[in-house]
Amino acid sequence: MEPEFGQWLIFGLFTVFTIGGGLGTVTSRNLFHSALWLILSLFGVAGFFVLLAAPFLAAIQVLVYIGAIVVLIIFAIMLTRRLMGLREAPNSQWPYGLIGAAITFALIVLGLVLASTGESPLLVSQPLSEITGESLRDLGIALVDLNQYVLPFIVASLLLEAAMVGAIVIAREDE
Repeated sequence: MEPEFGQWLIFGLFTVFTIGGGLGTVTSRNLFHSALWLILSLFGVAGFFVLLAAPFLAAIQVLVYIGAIVVLIIFAIMLTRRLMGLREAPNSQWPYGLIGAAITFALIVLGLVLASTGESPLLVSQPLSEITGESLRDLGIALVDLNQYVLPFIVASLLLEAAMVGAIVIAREDE
């Protein structure tokens, strides 16, 4: 098995994980099961980062999104036991969602085709092939620079902390 075929096979596997997990997330009737499907989808995205030779981003994807955000969602679900026992009526609006998803998919494919042929007026001035490690290194330095993005990072951290405290308060109201 040559490396090209193996890479395509792994790419296809991660694609199935990502899309299948996303579909399971939005179609599952149980909130807890949706969170588990979200974990599968986010693992697929982490796999894409590995294929793009960005293991740090893959590790961040797993640690931050799966290890923190999804675990926080599952924690909130478990604290609010009332939601686990509720049975909801079948959703009759799924055809509209399917049409919306098909239109969105068609627009994404159209954008990718236009971008690959170079005919899109929305393309950036620098082709993707000319982006070097220097520009990625500059982006990394800008994200952790103490003078630029520290305040938004702190605000996002406080927002996540407030969400966790809010989930605990809501769960503790009945006790």
